[in-house]
Amino acid sequence: MPESKSRSWIVPALSLMMFLQFFAWGAWFATLSAAMDTHLLGAFIGGAYESAPIAAIFAPLFLGLIADRFFASERVMGVLMLIGGAIMLMLPGIAESASTFATESAEAMRAAGTYDSALFLENQLAENDAGKTMVWMILAYLLCYMPTLGLGNTIAFTHIPSQNEFPKIRVWGTVGWIVAGLMLGLMGWSATYNIFWLGAVSSLLLGVFCFFLPHTPPPLKGKPMDLRSLLMVDAFKLLKDRNFFVFAICSTLICIPLAYYYGVTATYLNQTGFAEPGATMAIGQMSEIFFMLLIPFFFRRLGIKIMIMIGMVCWVLRYGLFALGAPDQVTWMLLLAVALHGICYDFFFVTGFMYTDQKAPPAIRGQAQGLLVFLTQGVGMFFGYRIMAGGNLFGFIPLDLTFGRYGEQVTSAPQYVEALAAAQGEPESVSFLESFSKMFSRNLPDGLDAGILSETMAQWRDFWISPAIMAAIILVLFTLTFWDRSKQTAADDTIA
Repeated sequence: MPESKSRSWIVPALSLMMFLQFFAWGAWFATLSAAMDTHLLGAFIGGAYESAPIAAIFAPLFLGLIADRFFASERVMGVLMLIGGAIMLMLPGIAESASTFATESAEAMRAAGTYDSALFLENQLAENDAGKTMVWMILAYLLCYMPTLGLGNTIAFTHIPSQNEFPKIRVWGTVGWIVAGLMLGLMGWSATYNIFWLGAVSSLLLGVFCFFLPHTPPPLKGKPMDLRSLLMVDAFKLLKDRNFFVFAICSTLICIPLAYYYGVTATYLNQTGFAEPGATMAIGQMSEIFFMLLIPFFFRRLGIKIMIMIGMVCWVLRYGLFALGAPDQVTWMLLLAVALHGICYDFFFVTGFMYTDQKAPPAIRGQAQGLLVFLTQGVGMFFGYRIMAGGNLFGFIPLDLTFGRYGEQVTSAPQYVEALAAAQGEPESVSFLESFSKMFSRNLPDGLDAGILSETMAQWRDFWISPAIMAAIILVLFTLTFWDRSKQTAADDTIA
């Protein structure tokens, strides 16, 4: 094949790689909590989601020690995705075993007259071995998946004609996540274990496709091991700058309330009557694409600080809407809260990456971006998922952060989910158009017990107020302590 013709396929091939990569993640991760909650595995939701930041923490070490030095990037990515796909194929059976144990436990507790929602959750954490195995398998998959995010970027930047080509390649990843959510909605799979089958098939497809990507030799082959770079020593020195220190701390802290959105929004939407929360949450990714295109416009006119503040304000507003909309399940409030994800993510994280790129000297920009990912997607999200689920650290340090009753767990959820399933009955077959309309509409069955509905929604209201308070505190902290006048002016002059 002539070189010119071969190069003409690079951008489409890399775009397809990004599409499959994020489709494989979005196919199951976005609605995992809804599927687990529906099958009485709510006790394990926190553990399942905190697997992602744990994997994100270890991914840079894997890339720096092995992938970047010894093997071609596309082959490492292909092998990891094939292993991940094989792991995902085992998850439906394990999940079904865990659900069977949970159902039998609930029935036994009722028969003995000892059923209590909080006691049931404690019982599951202690005795449901299949549920524990499920969490470990999810961690194993994510340990395979997370390094591919860096590998995919390496492959793309190695072969694209210009870095200006990268945004139009990366956007296909967001499209892949959206399509995965819409497909779950159309198939009626959002709260079922079919999410694992979809994740497995797409992971295996990506694994095979990687071996057809252009050859990408290990970028650090033959170079001596640089522990200084691997451990981000030079990037940590940026924290001596007061403004960057404030930015880094606030970026880490804001990921604690962010974990609430990723961890339980699908569960919440499902319990408020959205039949296909995976498709509903795709609205957030759609808005993300829209606001991503507007970032250069706002960056020139508002500057770094104002943009980050707007992002934080929208986080407070998002959780406030979730809380206010809970008692009466106000549809427009819930949909607007999801749609705000675009501003929340783009105005904070994308702007933050740009700020980090400005602050770091050219020689350590990669380290600096890695440090930001480590602090946010790793440390911040890990503690966020632990706090969201009312967990602990090392088995004895409690992380059940609450503000009075705000932030307490939704303990009536298991009983409510059973009542909701009984009231809904067997799902009816619907046409394509009916299925599509249900993805963005909300409906609770008439036979649902009003008492348990009221109690559960009151608990959800109190639950969502907690991350709203957290985000508000971080907003005030950032507003009062961050002001990088010189860099903001330079940024404006550069981009204008």
